[in-house]
Amino acid sequence: MARRWSIARQLFALQVLVVTLLVAIGTTGAVLLARQDARNAAIAEVTAVAQTIAHSPAVAGALRGPDPSATLQPYAEAIRRATDIDFVVVMAPDRTRYSHPSPELIGLPFAGTVADALAGGMVVEEYRGSLGDSWRTVVPVRAPGDGTIIGLVSVGITTDTINRGLIAQLPLVGAATGVALLLAAGGSWLLSRRLRRQTHGLGPAEMTRMYEYYDAVLHAVREGLVVVDRDGRVTLINDEGRRLLGATGDGPPGLPPEVSGLISEQRPMVDEPVLVGDRVLVANRRETRFDGRVLGTVLTLRDHTELRALTGELDSVRGLTEALRAQAHEAANRLHTVLTMVELGRTDDAIRLATEELALAQQLTDQVVGAVDEPALAALLLGKSAQAGERGVELTVDTESRLTGSPVAGRDLLTVVGNLIDNALEAVGGSPAPRRVGVLVREENGEVLVRVTDNGPGLRPDEAAAAFRRGWSTKGDGHGIGLSLVRQVAERYGGSYVIETAPGGGAVLTVRLPVPA
Repeated sequence: MARRWSIARQLFALQVLVVTLLVAIGTTGAVLLARQDARNAAIAEVTAVAQTIAHSPAVAGALRGPDPSATLQPYAEAIRRATDIDFVVVMAPDRTRYSHPSPELIGLPFAGTVADALAGGMVVEEYRGSLGDSWRTVVPVRAPGDGTIIGLVSVGITTDTINRGLIAQLPLVGAATGVALLLAAGGSWLLSRRLRRQTHGLGPAEMTRMYEYYDAVLHAVREGLVVVDRDGRVTLINDEGRRLLGATGDGPPGLPPEVSGLISEQRPMVDEPVLVGDRVLVANRRETRFDGRVLGTVLTLRDHTELRALTGELDSVRGLTEALRAQAHEAANRLHTVLTMVELGRTDDAIRLATEELALAQQLTDQVVGAVDEPALAALLLGKSAQAGERGVELTVDTESRLTGSPVAGRDLLTVVGNLIDNALEAVGGSPAPRRVGVLVREENGEVLVRVTDNGPGLRPDEAAAAFRRGWSTKGDGHGIGLSLVRQVAERYGGSYVIETAPGGGAVLTVRLPVPA
């Protein structure tokens, strides 16, 4: 099956056809106008010659002489040859010819219209006479003195003579037409060549099919797709991309600062976390090239909000499970110790040891439950305490902690407290013992204060300034997101977040969340 013509080839053929038709129509119009101009020029010429002859005293004198033809025939022929016209006929008012290019016709009646000339006017007409079709003018000859009409003068040019003049101009017209066609064809070829490069030689059916597939894929794919040109303008965004970025309307949206920052960094990205609104997205970025030219940037986005939440919950459950396993192991050791002491008859010592262990375990629970009414936050603190104990970290809840009810959304409070504690546990993980983390959560002056301290290595000033930025991590892997979530919650409430150096070393992270009215 023969390959269908591409759009460029079809456009080239159509342009050549249209240009050829236009040039043909223009040439025909030019020829017709030239013919009309030649005819008007011929009429003006024969009219001027006829009027000149009619006003000649020699002609008037000859018409009153005994043999007008003897004088008028040579006179008329001399003028005809001098002016390069086809005939000059001088006649009597009764149409009798006194001169003619064909001498045998002298004395015969003139064939043509003379009524208007006999009335003192002028006749201009196209007429088929003895010499064929011609344009002629007939004017009266008046006698000197009384002005009576004593004869008529007819001067004419045949149509063949006019056409020969036009035919002589045809080579020039043909050359101009040919040059116009060549220029038009060359321009069409250059345009079609450019179009062929831009359409890659595809035909209309292929481009239609490609667009249909392209449109279907864009609407069906479950990843956000953002295409940006070399000037940083959004040229395309699919449905999922609009949903993830919170864009509305049909036009290209402005990108959030977080996404704009990813594009402006001019580096390939693979699974880069980014916070957009209340969503945790994973971004991949790469430049698009064709024939060595950079066309723009393609950014793909995947929604990991729910996955991050589930991962966080799973990590918390895993940590709590490990802490419970360690506590169960420790409890088993203490239980064996108590039983052994009972078997040895040291019952009082066994009771005292069991009572001390029970009081110690209950102390933190009573403190947390008594200070915090929010059950989810209390459970989080108890779980983090057990997790800290498993890591060899002493986690204490400040006795000044007080939180009644739910002054802010529970989920947001858990995000702030949980991520701050996780960050502190991570900070003291590589420090020598004793490793301590303190937590203070209380409501004061219309805001919720969350402060987490640790005795880890602390942060340098430049690290403290960048700690809440997307992707920052002490590990340097670019995947830190916990403190970014804290910053996002604080900014959403219009609160503040700050990192300071503790007096004895370590870091103090303070977040203030204004209580909504």
